[in-house]
Amino acid sequence: MSPLRMIYLALAVWGAIHPMYWFLSYMQETGTGLSGLMDAWYVNASTTGLTWDLTIAAIALTVWTVAETRVRRNWLALIAIPATFCIGVSCGLPLYLFLRTREVR
Repeated sequence: MSPLRMIYLALAVWGAIHPMYWFLSYMQETGTGLSGLMDAWYVNASTTGLTWDLTIAAIALTVWTVAETRVRRNWLALIAIPATFCIGVSCGLPLYLFLRTREVR
């Protein structure tokens, strides 16, 4: 595995674990669960802007993933889409790049 692919993989793992730690900490601290976490994303203009920023980035990544997967026939790369929406762009993007840079047969 190339050093670049190892970096992408490390970023995908970090992008899955680090944000999830903060999400779970918040939900445990407030006791509000996922609905409380989602409410917090819209608590003020700053968090609302960040939420929309990440949503638009997730949609763009999804469009790119689908378009490139159809051309390259790298169907495994489609797992970056649920990773993006269930975990976040910080996991989905490096995961897609990791899967995209593998040798396709």
